Amino acid sequence: MSEDFDKDYWEKRYGGQGEQGGHAGHTGHTSHGGHGGQGARTSPQLVAEASDLEPGTALDAGCGEGGDSLWLASRGWRVRAVDLSETALGRGRERAAARGPELADRITWEQADLTVWTPPENTFDLVTSQYVHTTGSLRDLLARLAASVAPGGTLLFVGHHPGDEQSTHDRGHDAHVHFTAPELAADLDRADWEVLVAEDRSHRVTRPDGREVTMHDAVIRARRVR
Repeated sequence: MSEDFDKDYWEKRYGGQGEQGGHAGHTGHTSHGGHGGQGARTSPQLVAEASDLEPGTALDAGCGEGGDSLWLASRGWRVRAVDLSETALGRGRERAAARGPELADRITWEQADLTVWTPPENTFDLVTSQYVHTTGSLRDLLARLAASVAPGGTLLFVGHHPGDEQSTHDRGHDAHVHFTAPELAADLDRADWEVLVAEDRSHRVTRPDGREVTMHDAVIRARRVR
């Protein structure tokens, strides 16, 4: 694993940035994902794409400090929240506990490295992974996450578009985490998947220094048909 994105890197990043650790980006949102240092805020793409879904079981792959997991749990989902960083997971647990046991009991927090971790197959009604910064292949990760979606379930995979110069990290170190939605969605077998969304979008975020910038996202939403 690249030393840029190993466990120590992300523990130091979260430890040093405090509330701004956010979906900072490793192998999944965390550390594995990056909402541009937004702490535990909810991804706007998750809100846009999952608000109309019937609650069930969800996997938040690369949950960071748990903003998406908390949002899902508040809407009735039972969530398995996975991330590399114990520091990020600890913050997520604290935030969930502060919301009360009814919500906290809906989330199971798990430490794992999405570069190599394989979730159970055919299990979740929703698998979401936002702004993944993985040292491995995004295509390999997408395949493993897709396999964990139950028939009739939804896969939501969001990341940084290649034209996004405002990504959390230096493009020189993590250019491989950028992709266009159509090129990655092409890896989904159309016999098994109905691709509902494969497009590029933008949204505004506020940086820790108060600056507002435009983030350019690649968004894939697909429904497993068998």
